[in-house]
Order: sequence, then C-alpha cells, then structure tokens
Amino acid sequence: MKQIRSVKGTHDILPKDSHNWYQLESIIHNVCAKFGYKEIRTPIFEETNLFFRSVGEDTDIVSKEMYTWKDKNGTSLTLRPELTASVVRSYIQHNLGSQSPIQRLYYIGSLFRRERPQKGRQRQFHQFGVEAFGSEYPEQEAEVVAIAWHIILQVGLLKKAKLQINSIGSAKCRSTYQQALKDFFSPHLAKLSEVSQKRLIKNPLRILDTKNKEELSILKNAPRISEYYSKEDKDHFEEVKRFLKNMDIPFIINPTLVRGLDYYTKTVFEFISEDLGSQNALLGGGRYDGLVENLGGKPIPGIGFAAGMERFLLAIKENKLEFKPQPPDIYFICLDRSGIATLLNIANKLRTKGYIIISDMLRKSMKAQFKDANKLGARYVLILGEDELKNHTIGFKNLINGNQKNIKQENIIEFFNNLKN
Repeated sequence: MKQIRSVKGTHDILPKDSHNWYQLESIIHNVCAKFGYKEIRTPIFEETNLFFRSVGEDTDIVSKEMYTWKDKNGTSLTLRPELTASVVRSYIQHNLGSQSPIQRLYYIGSLFRRERPQKGRQRQFHQFGVEAFGSEYPEQEAEVVAIAWHIILQVGLLKKAKLQINSIGSAKCRSTYQQALKDFFSPHLAKLSEVSQKRLIKNPLRILDTKNKEELSILKNAPRISEYYSKEDKDHFEEVKRFLKNMDIPFIINPTLVRGLDYYTKTVFEFISEDLGSQNALLGGGRYDGLVENLGGKPIPGIGFAAGMERFLLAIKENKLEFKPQPPDIYFICLDRSGIATLLNIANKLRTKGYIIISDMLRKSMKAQFKDANKLGARYVLILGEDELKNHTIGFKNLINGNQKNIKQENIIEFFNNLKN
C-alpha cells in the first residue's frame, strides 16, 4: 500500500526540534507579559471578504496565494494568510475597545499561503505578533518596536539583527506621493517588470519593494516620501526616532521601506538579518490607523508587527544558538518485574513535586538502562532490584559526581527535597 506523506509546503515538527519551538514561544509569552500584552487566539479560517478589505485585493497574498473555498451555504471562506486582519475583526466583533481604551494583544498561530516553498517559509507556516489599539501617539510605536527588540535580544540574535524604519505618511501625504511616483516611473515603463507595471497603476508604493536590479537602479533617483510629509507626519516620525534613541535601540532609516500590505500608515519598520538571504526580514510591522474603520469599526488607531517562527528558528540555527532540551532529573531503573507497581507509585509522587522522570518500558538490562540515562542527560538514577524491594529501599546514584546510597522508600520525597536545598 502506498505510503501517505505530508502535503507539499507542510512539514512535521519532530521531537528533536519541538523544544526549540517551545523555548521561542516561552520567550514570546514572557516578553509580552512584561509589557502588559494579553494573548488572543482567533479561528484559522475567516470569511474571504475580511482579507479583501484589509490586506488589499491587488496584493499577491489575496490575488494569488490564499486557500479559499465555498462552504455548503455558499459563503466564501479562507484559511487565514495573515493574522492582523483576524485580530482586528475580533477587536471589533467583541467591542474590546469598550473594555479598555488601550488594548494590548499578542498572538502565536498557523497561517497558510499557496506560495513556492523556500528556506524558512512553507505553505503552512507560523507567526507571532503584537497588536496595540487605541493610541495615535508615537510612544505607542516605540513600545511595539521595543517588544520586538526584547524578543530578539532574548533569543540571542540582536548582534545580527538591524532595525530599519520609515514613515509612509498619512493618507493625504501618501496620495500625493503616489501620483509623484506615477509621474516618475511613467517614462521608465518599458524597463519595469510586468508585476511593477501593474503596481504602477494600482499602488505604485509597492514598486519600492522590488528586488529587481534594473528597477533598483531606477529607484535611486525616485522621489522620497519624506518630501511630501505634512508637518504632523514629520513631527510624528521625529518623535518616534527620538524615543528609540532614548531607549538605546539603534536604527537605520530606509526611505524605500513600505511593507507589503496596503493597510499601513505612518511608521513602518523591519528587523533584518543577514543570515536569511535575499528574503532577509526577520520581523516587520507598522501603524495602520485606518484598518479598524475599514473593517466596520470605529476610527481607532492601531499598530503591530508579525514575525515568522520558522524564520526566527532558522536564524537561531544559523547562529548556532539552538536551545538545549530539558533533560530528565531522574532515570528510574527497575530490575524486577514485581517492582514495576512500586516504581510507578514512587515516580508518580516525585512528578507531583515537579521532577522530570523517565523509566524504561522495554525491560532492558541494567547496563542498557544506565546507557540510556547517560544519553538522555539524566542527573540521577533510582534503582529497584530484588534486594531493594525486599528491604523497602531504593538505590540512588548521582551521575554527575558518582555518589550513591540506599534510601528508604518512605523517605524518598524528603531526600530529594533536601537535595534541592
């Protein structure tokens, strides 16, 4: 019978890797908690229209990459390709703004895009991110960037990660700038790729995202959006930069940084890593002051970022920073079948005290079990043999210093409590 394998663009996270995921997730939870952010979890599929209205109908995500189908009542549904739209939908639906004027949220979840699988990116992939609703002020940008900075610091990637920032201005500023870009690129139309020619008509800002060498050469002389800032736009961005400097978070201004989604306004940012090749964004985000209103809510300002878990873990691996799995505290050896019930009883009591315990389930020899204990990195070994069962004791051996002794079974909890002290 033919073996069933995982679908192209998906992968299994095996036990040899899952501890890295657990450690990264723990760092995310801990850092977000320090900033007062609360976790939100949303469904993995939504009404398709949510992404048309938020991400943008002309983006590659919506036009090419979504997994979409119709359910039995004819409603078009889509596996979520990004999470900000889902969080905004939930914010509006549950009227979270009425519970507190500032909502600080974070998430960790699976996303789906039908794109070409590549290093650090599959068709099913995982993201974490934060979203903050309610504040239009630049200190909110500073806080969100600081969360990203702290996560990168905690995983050990700060030396390799560089923060790039830009402001794409308010809606009025951006409209004027888009026309200036159309005027600039029109004489170069024949040199633009088919994709960029479409972008020139629908959203010329997206051309600034190009990786095409010829287009990058043309871009050197393109007008900068900073030339079209209103006084408010300029003052806002200056404040963001000042706050980042005050927090000792270094940054580079990248005037071509626009991010790939249509809902961004004012500040946008990315942490990039040289370890990720041409697709070097480790984490990215920005302000989206019109998105809540665009999805049917009140005109509430918002800002957030998202990061691919796989890309983070790839950068961690490239820098030889992989987390070590938690070894067992105790490896429990039983050499007499009549002692299995005793082993299970004592192991259960020790686990209630927080100890990680592994015991043999294949009834191997003592030599083989000691070999397993050393391979797993256990600190202690407990032994139940014929003599120990007869005398109601347990053999104990410290695998670090070699000390060993016999302990009465009824004193085992007290013995390990004293070891801790």
